[in-house]
Amino acid sequence: MSDPGRDAQGRFRKGCKPGPGNPNAARVARLRSALLKAVTPADVKAIVKRLVEAARGGDVQASKVLLDRCLGQPLPCDVLARLESLEKLLESEQ
Repeated sequence: MSDPGRDAQGRFRKGCKPGPGNPNAARVARLRSALLKAVTPADVKAIVKRLVEAARGGDVQASKVLLDRCLGQPLPCDVLARLESLEKLLESEQ
């Protein structure tokens, strides 16, 4: 099916009218701006301090949030594929 706004290679033609964009972008920007104005560095420090205290106290969710934010979320890993590659490596060393 042919798109009248695109050429044979799928590129936009000259004069093609762009899409409407995100209708909520302006509202989200205003909300984000209000949030950034309302939260101070001291607020963030206090929140993080409580999060660390909760994690030290054994709160698993607090630990997960803290570690995910500090270290990044763990990458998905295919355990079987990893084991097979390690077995091949061990075999090649013998």
